[in-house]
Amino acid sequence: MLTKRKMLAGLAVLGLAIPTGLAAVTMATPAQAALPASLPVTFTNNSGRSEQVYLYVMGQSLTSNQLGYGDSAGNFHAWGGGSLPPSPAPDVAITGPANGQSMTFRIPKLSGRVYFSYGAKLKFFLVPTPNGTGLVQPDPVNPSDPNVNTLFDWSEYTYNDAGIWLNSSQVDMLSIPHAVGVKKSDGTTISTGRMVAGGRNSFFGALAGQPGGWANLAVMRSGWPLRALSPLKGIQAGKLPANIIDSYISQAWSTYASKTLTVQPFGDQPNTKYFGRTSGNTMNFTNSSGAVVTSFNKPTSADVFGCAGNLDAPNDLVRGPISRTLCAALNRGTLAAVATQPDNNAADFYKVTACNQYARKIHARMVDGKAYAFAFDDVGNFEALVHDGAPQQAYITIDSLA
Repeated sequence: MLTKRKMLAGLAVLGLAIPTGLAAVTMATPAQAALPASLPVTFTNNSGRSEQVYLYVMGQSLTSNQLGYGDSAGNFHAWGGGSLPPSPAPDVAITGPANGQSMTFRIPKLSGRVYFSYGAKLKFFLVPTPNGTGLVQPDPVNPSDPNVNTLFDWSEYTYNDAGIWLNSSQVDMLSIPHAVGVKKSDGTTISTGRMVAGGRNSFFGALAGQPGGWANLAVMRSGWPLRALSPLKGIQAGKLPANIIDSYISQAWSTYASKTLTVQPFGDQPNTKYFGRTSGNTMNFTNSSGAVVTSFNKPTSADVFGCAGNLDAPNDLVRGPISRTLCAALNRGTLAAVATQPDNNAADFYKVTACNQYARKIHARMVDGKAYAFAFDDVGNFEALVHDGAPQQAYITIDSLA
């Protein structure tokens, strides 16, 4: 069974290097054939830029639980050492292809990320933890981070004996548009995550024209948009008002003081329903027997953008699924208007001003409309994710940065 979890809420993490919401996968059962220890990935550089590109494979081994990195041949190496203050990690960059060229490397069985940077190598750091060595990853919100002026981005993946899950992510930021793909066991290829032609420039232009502080999410380098921070990161960096969508949250919360919200969190279990009513600032959910199963205090804008805080979503079968449904509905601006959630009709999304305008503008510029623009953008399968249980090959294709 495949269940999805929310994406990593922060980039600079001590002792944790994996995206906690790319995909939570069960390990192979004895009846499943073991997949190869590594999988080939073809990386294509269509950026239009002349700078050298560097690749990094980082994550957590799904067999040893150690944090480490993969080399170009797909071998896993656990980190060692680390200190406080953090010490520089070894240079494990894989040299990528020139503009217009492709290269193939291999990824080991990990849950982690493939980073790519242009013009400069990324700087990672190591710290000691009770369970071994932890990794400090680049943090574009921190002005003192040594990578803050470097053009970089990443894809997230899990590869194990149950297959590959690979996605492009804008949960923390958007910088380098890229598509992800997989050649399936039957020889067909699927892909997602591609922006329309000129989509990057169009996105930054639309962000600049959105009133209310959204333009401040753009981070410039010599007058050129280096990246856009996600709304949560923007609030954390003081670039976006902390109450940016509080008015809509209050509207949605007050709506269900006088009527019932029905949440059906599992598409394959239509009879599993929870019923929400607000009392003051608390929304209580009952099951079909009338028993209260969980309650949520009214979240803040940051809670909604991060799907955390008052919208915490444990990896269980009740609170977590309800929380992610509320999170998606509030980001998309559908909770007040649609009393049965999730609302999977994309035509309903982003119609109110006080919604996730960053996510709205990203989705509008995707060829297939799919993107991972907030933590539970997978509700309704609107995320840019490819999967196969017995993949032959994976792909990451960098699109034009013009």
